[in-house]
Amino acid sequence: MKTIMKYKAAILSFTICFFCSCGSDFLNPDPLSFYAPENALTDEAGLQAVLDKAMTTFRGEFCTDQAPFCTNMKYSDIAVDGTTDKATPWQDLNNQMLPDGKNDDLAYTRIGWYWDNSFINIKNCNTIINRIDQATFKSEESKNALLGSAYFVRAYRYYMKTLQYGDVPLVLEELTEPKVDYYTTTKESIWLKMIKDLEFAAKHVPEANKVNGGQVTKAACKHLLAKYYLLEGRFDDAIRITTEVISGGVHKLCTERFGADKGVANKDVVWDMFRIENKSLPENTEGLLLAINRYGMEGNTNGTYVMRNALPYYGLTGVIKTPNGANGLSDAAKNEIGLVEKYGRGISRIRPTWYAQKGVWTINKVEDFSDYRHRTDNENWMTMEMLVYNSPALKKNGNEWYGKNLQLYNEQGNILCNDTIRCWFSWPHYKTWYPDPDRVQPQGGPGDFYIFRLAETYLLRAEAYVWKGEWQKAADDINTIRKRANAQYMYSAADIEKQKTGAVLDERARELYYEEPRKVELTRMAIIYARTGISCYNGKTYTMDRLTEDNFWYDRVVEVSDFYNKGVRTPYGNYFTCSPFHIFWPIPSYAINTNSGGIINQNKGYPGTEKNVPPLVYEGD
Repeated sequence: MKTIMKYKAAILSFTICFFCSCGSDFLNPDPLSFYAPENALTDEAGLQAVLDKAMTTFRGEFCTDQAPFCTNMKYSDIAVDGTTDKATPWQDLNNQMLPDGKNDDLAYTRIGWYWDNSFINIKNCNTIINRIDQATFKSEESKNALLGSAYFVRAYRYYMKTLQYGDVPLVLEELTEPKVDYYTTTKESIWLKMIKDLEFAAKHVPEANKVNGGQVTKAACKHLLAKYYLLEGRFDDAIRITTEVISGGVHKLCTERFGADKGVANKDVVWDMFRIENKSLPENTEGLLLAINRYGMEGNTNGTYVMRNALPYYGLTGVIKTPNGANGLSDAAKNEIGLVEKYGRGISRIRPTWYAQKGVWTINKVEDFSDYRHRTDNENWMTMEMLVYNSPALKKNGNEWYGKNLQLYNEQGNILCNDTIRCWFSWPHYKTWYPDPDRVQPQGGPGDFYIFRLAETYLLRAEAYVWKGEWQKAADDINTIRKRANAQYMYSAADIEKQKTGAVLDERARELYYEEPRKVELTRMAIIYARTGISCYNGKTYTMDRLTEDNFWYDRVVEVSDFYNKGVRTPYGNYFTCSPFHIFWPIPSYAINTNSGGIINQNKGYPGTEKNVPPLVYEGD
């Protein structure tokens, strides 16, 4: 394998020309204004502005229509793309997920957003890192805090990118001129570099109570570092660093009612945690890192679009019938029975699997509606049967079903919904409800969004205990989250020993639905299985040399998804399919073709691998 001792300028900066055929904002000349004399980045305020620019990308990732974040749900075990009114969405991955496909379009997929925007983000971080020693600061402490924050953002982007695309170019230097001579670097050596940077960041970035909302926090650095430690098989270090966050005194799980709806008697602490007014309150000690999404902020598009992305398209005319055959629902605003005003208007960008809707909530054949996260008596969790027929025509015609609850079948056993993929599924209303006063049909207004939350830190530590075979300690951490949620069943050590990472993944699905980048986390676990050779709960062992042919990501998706490779077909003819090599997404053709002075490798399974060369190995500064 080709190795290098140090990266120099020819390999460390990424190129504007790299994106010349994709229409990316990277072509916009504005970023180069950083190098203009009038914008010389010579002091703390100037470099902080560059970091703030990098932080705006989180809003674009999580808080937009067809948010790029959603692709990590669609290509996993918890959800698929629920769009059924066209053939363009990437659902049939075996035939659609290709290097020259339309990879950043609301009607197709958003995986390309991660390729382009991660490098834009990395470029901004490199600007800070490379100029910081020449800039003036009020103190060495503030300098190191800003440097650590830039390290964090760069490490976050490489965490996502390497677990989405695998081996990618490592860019560590500031861009000063267009370059087209990049080479792929091994993901493993990139991880080692990011660990070193994050260890610095974890020492120097301030705690959350000492920074402004939306900035990088010490706990966020440690949380991300724990994920890297897990990738490296450093399970004791992952336990140590997560324990520092859990027991550090700054962050605690929210267990008592607080905030805007504290006085609403039939709600609970889980509801409180996700009210937009509450996410950044001092009483909310759970958030480690948030995307701050308010009116007038750069990157804000006047909404999160969460309801549009995550809810069923229940109001589509004629798709849901009453038991006596009439059109049952309307999503028009200002109906006498206003469903969209109360729950939002969705179009099923994200369609949860049966596993996410029912499977994880049913233990020992009992579905747990006492769990606050699955509670229907107060509408934390919504099912289609809780909605009512509201079409004005029903009332006008004197139809007996007006105002009555939906049914999926009539007395004869005939199905009453002709598109159950897009229009019939349950969802976590407590998470998706973002008031949207600016739209006639609410789709998800502005509001802050959790990126890292302490509950996940507990589950990362539980996972580390699982890898080590410390079953009771893993059960204790999982049960801490379950007790806060008022779940009825508590895991035993024997449960964890039997289910292993399956128990962690189940609790992550309950706690972190529409928060975690599920595909990325599944890929991380798949790589840990392959690197360590630890036996999986499914009885298999995996190896890195066959990762794209036999891996846990694929086995897990096929195991619990009721869509992929199960013969499910949309009205436009797309089957939901995937293959083991889809553990990594295709490197975009435009990135490879415009890099005329170097070679960026294509991932195995996709066209173009015949041009690959051994990847570089980064061996330190």
